[in-house]
Amino acid sequence: MIRVVLPTHLRTLAQVGGEVTLQVEGQATQRSVLDALEARYPVLRGTIRDHGTQQRRAFVRFFACREDLSHEMPDAALPEAVATGSEPFLVVGAMAGG
Repeated sequence: MIRVVLPTHLRTLAQVGGEVTLQVEGQATQRSVLDALEARYPVLRGTIRDHGTQQRRAFVRFFACREDLSHEMPDAALPEAVATGSEPFLVVGAMAGG
């Protein structure tokens, strides 16, 4: 099982508390995790990735094992600790301002 931690606003939208656990078929990648997340919680479609391009939204970042994975290829394998469920995959809302 993959553990996913969502930012508060997406937890509220999906009506979940705390972290979410997902069953991912095949290799654990950003794409497979997000596909499983959106399949289980359809209300999240388009909030993390663009509907058409499937690109990460500008103010969303991905972290795992203290590493920023936001610019990794979507089909790159996630760290083993995430794949085994010992560490969560974090979806984080980024901030900007001046």
